[in-house]
Amino acid sequence: MTYGDIAWALGSNAPRAVGRVLAHYGHSVAWWRVVPASGLPPQGHARLALPHYRDEGTPLRNIVSEDDYRLALSTARLSYDHELYAGVAP
Repeated sequence: MTYGDIAWALGSNAPRAVGRVLAHYGHSVAWWRVVPASGLPPQGHARLALPHYRDEGTPLRNIVSEDDYRLALSTARLSYDHELYAGVAP
C-alpha cells in the first residue's frame, strides 16, 4: 500500500503522517509493505526490503540491482474493495 492508501483507509488526508508514524514505530511492523506512489522501495531501505518482497512474491519491475528497482504497484496494490477498506467511506 502507498502512504496515501493507508491514510485513506484511516479516513485521513495526511499521508505524511503515516510516514512519520513509520519513522518512529516502523521497526515493529511490516514497514516494507508501505511504499511511495512512485513504486520505489522505502527510501534508504531498498536492499533490506528486497528479500521481503521476494519472499512474499511481490511483483517487481525494472530490477537493475538490489538498490535500484520498483514495485509493480498496478499488480501489487490492494483493490479498494479489499476487506481492509471495509467501513471506510469513499
